[in-house]
Amino acid sequence: MAPSLDFSDWWAKDTRKGTPVVVTMENPNYSILEINGPDAAFRPVDKDRGKNAKQFTWVLLLKAHRAVGCVTWLATVLWTLLGAVKKRLIFGQEVAMESEKSSKGRLLFKVIRGFLLISLAILVFEVVAHFNGWHYFQNPNLHIPQTSEIQGWLHMIFIGWLSFRADYIAPMIQALSNFCVALFIIQSIDRMVLCIGCFWIKYKKIKPRIKGDPFKSEDLEGTGYEYPMVLVQIPMCNEKEVYEQSISAVCQIDWPKDRILIQVLDDSDNESIQSLIKAEVSKWSQRGINIIYRHRLVRTGYKAGNLKSAMSCDYVQGYEFVAIFDADFQPNSDFLKQTVPHFKDNPELGLVQARWAFVNKDENLLTRLQNINLCFHFEVEQQVNGVFLNFFGFNGTAGVWRIKALEESGGWLERTTVEDMDIAVRAHLNGWKFIFLNDVKVLCEVPESYEAYKKQQHRWHSGPMQLFRLCLPSIITSKISIWKKANLILLFFLLRKLILPFYSFTLFCIILPLTMFVPEAELPVWVICYIPVFMSFLNILPAPRSFPFIVPYLLFENTMSVTKFNAMISGLFQLGSSYEWVVTKKAGRSSESDLIAAAERESKTLTHPQIYRGASESELSELNRLKEQQEAPPPAAKKVNKLYRKELALAFLLLTAALRSLLAAQGIHFYFLLFQGVSFLLVGLDLIGEQMS
Repeated sequence: MAPSLDFSDWWAKDTRKGTPVVVTMENPNYSILEINGPDAAFRPVDKDRGKNAKQFTWVLLLKAHRAVGCVTWLATVLWTLLGAVKKRLIFGQEVAMESEKSSKGRLLFKVIRGFLLISLAILVFEVVAHFNGWHYFQNPNLHIPQTSEIQGWLHMIFIGWLSFRADYIAPMIQALSNFCVALFIIQSIDRMVLCIGCFWIKYKKIKPRIKGDPFKSEDLEGTGYEYPMVLVQIPMCNEKEVYEQSISAVCQIDWPKDRILIQVLDDSDNESIQSLIKAEVSKWSQRGINIIYRHRLVRTGYKAGNLKSAMSCDYVQGYEFVAIFDADFQPNSDFLKQTVPHFKDNPELGLVQARWAFVNKDENLLTRLQNINLCFHFEVEQQVNGVFLNFFGFNGTAGVWRIKALEESGGWLERTTVEDMDIAVRAHLNGWKFIFLNDVKVLCEVPESYEAYKKQQHRWHSGPMQLFRLCLPSIITSKISIWKKANLILLFFLLRKLILPFYSFTLFCIILPLTMFVPEAELPVWVICYIPVFMSFLNILPAPRSFPFIVPYLLFENTMSVTKFNAMISGLFQLGSSYEWVVTKKAGRSSESDLIAAAERESKTLTHPQIYRGASESELSELNRLKEQQEAPPPAAKKVNKLYRKELALAFLLLTAALRSLLAAQGIHFYFLLFQGVSFLLVGLDLIGEQMS
């Protein structure tokens, strides 16, 4: 039977305590006496009985004043906290706020704010239902009350909502969650297999090796005629911060000068940057380096068009291999001697890919989290695929191609924004093999700003879906084996490029928050907690120093799934944003050894006319600052990481949903409602505050 809604007992002043005792006297001269408790006869006189109405009014006013003061104090503390966060976001971090926002952005915030208001309304309704005792979930069977049990229109609405939610909404969410969980398990198994393969490689010490000394010449004069002709290309576009250090690093590669040609492929549209790059190329050319500056008037096809245009030059026809370095990459002087020898006596080898190493991996929290992903990508994915499949996606830089493999595969094409993956797939379909060298590392940068990172990830996740649409017919009709076709279609494209962002976004950013309002579609604890934590441990194994960041990494990956899913959809359906190419902004970071070498070069230029790795003026000023710090070291300034409101709000929402599911598994429902309300309130204030700012 439904609980009574009669509140008259709440206001009753005479509350009887103790066990009633009735004493009946046999003597008729005595009356019947009823005693409510042992102390009833000796109870002290109520002191408030003599107070008048005015005194009661003052007491009530005093209590109300105290309550209002407490509420005011809490509101002041909350407002001060929000003001401090806003000051840190805007002033402390010197974030440039956009003066105008696009209509799409305003529409998105309206949708989010509307969803927030609806969520808060439902939350208030749930709290009212709890206090009124409207509980109809016993052993999760829904009890629908009879007509005689309905006590009020609010009660009817609540029961109708419960019935509709249990009969229509929950089954759809549960079906979708089951599908996503199945995809999640498949992708987790794939990652576990890759990790097992990596452990096997480490245990057996499997890696590509060079037999003998391939460059040992029997010519007494040492003309070096056995060195193959190598073309080195440095594509860049408005790379003011890094052009000098990359050009100087490439010009110091240990290779016979008559067997190497360096092409600086500049797509800059800024004339001042063009002049700086020309001056740098001229400086190294005067030192005897075979280097050429090339600039396109029309930047068509982005990087692919730049490389394609450079390969069409007549003077590169006699070269056998081409090494590619992006503008922020700084190869060691022995790079070609560690990579090119693998091509000798291996005519089927088309690509040798080196690993990336990052000079700014400890710059902030964002770079640390990127380092986790990229270390897993190179240490596990690239290495395992290279050893067991002889195929992996070309990373676009820090690699050496056999020019014959490029030509037979169709050369660089401008049809997607992932020209590196495009040429790798086409070369694989033509029977060429790849080698990944995990021991050969090339210094580079990871994006230090979140805006640059988002644009980079958008390009990296929209391009593969474009390529999948274009390459699917070629893969099906190619002459490679069935298992290689299955690997390309099912694993390389579908599982790792399409399914991963789909289930990650749907399961953790859509279904998990919805379970807070639809408890009938509960997710298992092992899906929310155990498997994600275990997979995060596997991802961090190649970078063990990042272990303290496992929780931010887990939330970071879930929030980034929104960007990745959006990019995947735009690439799959060829939307306008899928063809967008924005050059990733660089900071021009140099390693400590680079700064020391620059200092030695400055001090020994007059007496030792040798070639040292260059450094820009900003780097030299940084070196001078470091010297001053060594002489009189000031207290280290505390480094403050940048906060990003939307992503932080989404991460907080996902964490709230996960905690709710864990608490619900323990049977704690009502207490979480309060925590849920505070969580949504903070998220809403954050989003609305960002819109107002």
